[in-house]
Amino acid sequence: MPTILGQNQYGKAENRVVKITRDGDTHHIKDLNVSVALSGDLEEVHLSGSNANCLPTDTTKNTCFAFAKEYGIESAEQYGIHLARHFVDSQPSIHRARIRIEEYAWERIAGSDANSKFIGADEVKHSFVRKGQEIRLAQITYDGEKFEILTGLKDLTVMNSTNSEFWGYIKDKYTTLQEDYDRILATSLSTWWRHNWTSDDQRMPNWERSYEQAKKHILQAFAETYSLSLQQTLYQMGSRVINNRSEIDEIRFSAPNKHHFRQDLSPFGLDNEAKDGAVYYAADRPYGLIEATILRDGVDARIPVDMTNL
Repeated sequence: MPTILGQNQYGKAENRVVKITRDGDTHHIKDLNVSVALSGDLEEVHLSGSNANCLPTDTTKNTCFAFAKEYGIESAEQYGIHLARHFVDSQPSIHRARIRIEEYAWERIAGSDANSKFIGADEVKHSFVRKGQEIRLAQITYDGEKFEILTGLKDLTVMNSTNSEFWGYIKDKYTTLQEDYDRILATSLSTWWRHNWTSDDQRMPNWERSYEQAKKHILQAFAETYSLSLQQTLYQMGSRVINNRSEIDEIRFSAPNKHHFRQDLSPFGLDNEAKDGAVYYAADRPYGLIEATILRDGVDARIPVDMTNL
């Protein structure tokens, strides 16, 4: 039977790019994992093996490192915009570039007074410890005319030890879960949000500040929402971001419910009530997986659902 070529793309995945910027004795780190995917007039490389329209993946790798040196890394988004624009605008056969980035954060280690004097410096400004709170994400797509900028994070683990309930749900013959009026609510968030900046005709956001503010609103909404369901909490987090950040039109969450169940201590003659400070066991799996997209009114959803779900 005849066959045809469908969607295809290629590139170099997971280029580990670490850029050190020296400001006198003070050093700054940008630590990225960069994946490039290119598509365009690439039929012949599949059908006949002709590489005439194929920019080698090794070249895309080299470009990632060269651009980090030539242009620096102001932010993951700005760096990705430079790369995507270059691949599309410099190669007639490439019509679309997608740059996907993970950023690993570092924080400075403060030296002791004694140690600082020992090494002959007033203050240590070049030593770092890896932050473990979350991994920052960015995806930049460019088709020669418009950009799509997605920013996000993963592995941001949060917990409320109270102010969470779950009751009033459907019960059938298979239901064993007991209603809970004072429970732990914990999740490890993965989320993407879409900026409404698409071209140089618009004012470009401050990507670093935008990320920090979006994360701040997510965390504040989680802390300040009296939750009757994880779904309700996700909606409040997304609404807080949309309502406070005019550059963001859409946000999508994937939130595994990290269940904490009160351990039955009655065999030992012990009560284990939440109001008294309970002991829980943290269940690894299975887990409830709650996902939702929150949009600015009048905006179409464009973040793919499979970017966050299992």
